[in-house]
Amino acid sequence: METHVKVLGVLNMLSGALGVCMALLLLLVFGGLAGAAGSDIDPGANMAAPLIGLTGVALVMFLLLMSVPAIVVGYGLYHVRPWARVAGIAIAILSLMAFPLGTVLGVYGLWVLCSQSGARLFTTVRTIS
Repeated sequence: METHVKVLGVLNMLSGALGVCMALLLLLVFGGLAGAAGSDIDPGANMAAPLIGLTGVALVMFLLLMSVPAIVVGYGLYHVRPWARVAGIAIAILSLMAFPLGTVLGVYGLWVLCSQSGARLFTTVRTIS
């Protein structure tokens, strides 16, 4: 079961890193759109620039709030830290909504972390390696 926990940790870190990359891409796209909307080319479009910028900031913040904890929990799962099991279950439940890949990752995470052998792995006393 330790192999499954390590694989789940790596998958969570990859998922979180992909989310951070998507957030940076959205930041560039919405920043460019807001800049173009706020340019002097179309004076009537100046009202759209703040709305586009606000939408972009909201999407970027949402992605970062979902991705950064996945990276931290993935690191904890990879190193089999006791705190990472509960946080991993929470991340797995949240990722169930991201159909289809997030759903697969969430089901796999729940299977690994809620099984008896998975729970037993996190309760054994481990030395820091």
